[in-house]
Amino acid sequence: MFGKMRDLLIGVLFGLCSAGLILLVSRPRPGRAVLLRPPPTSVPLVINIDGEVEHPGVYTLPVHSRVQDAVEAAGGFTEEASPGSVNLAALLEDGSHIYIPALITSTESSWAAGSSALSLSPGGEIISLVNINQAGLEELVSLPGIGPVTAEKIISYREEHLFTQVEEIQKVPGIGPATYEQIRPYLTLGE
Repeated sequence: MFGKMRDLLIGVLFGLCSAGLILLVSRPRPGRAVLLRPPPTSVPLVINIDGEVEHPGVYTLPVHSRVQDAVEAAGGFTEEASPGSVNLAALLEDGSHIYIPALITSTESSWAAGSSALSLSPGGEIISLVNINQAGLEELVSLPGIGPVTAEKIISYREEHLFTQVEEIQKVPGIGPATYEQIRPYLTLGE
């Protein structure tokens, strides 16, 4: 009886060892995990355009759109628009605000004949332009979106590099395309 029990026990042990060996051999080998990322999606830009365009408002545009695309989405310029005062080739960023200023009409220009530093504000009133090559801290801070720190950066920048074009103010740290579009109607080089 012990012989049969021993044979049975040896058979069970042999079966367990065989099963363990099969599991060990057939087990998948460890390897590097592969991370599959979805391709990047282009999130559209949401911009606000107002001033002298046919249909001011908020528009959704494709990535890499330019100011010209925003103007076209808003129905184009009005007859009173001053398209030369806006860089139509500038790339837009999400959340950009674009203001298209108006030309000074003949009655306003005769009123302003003695002053070459006048423009229309977004509200339509005549305002003095800020000469970025000569303005002091107080004048620069009066620009929309420009605080004392950025005004100091403008002054520091122009001490090393005199502005030859209004667009060059975008080289000042802290002034990107959105801020530039906001302050552009108020800037001059004092020509």
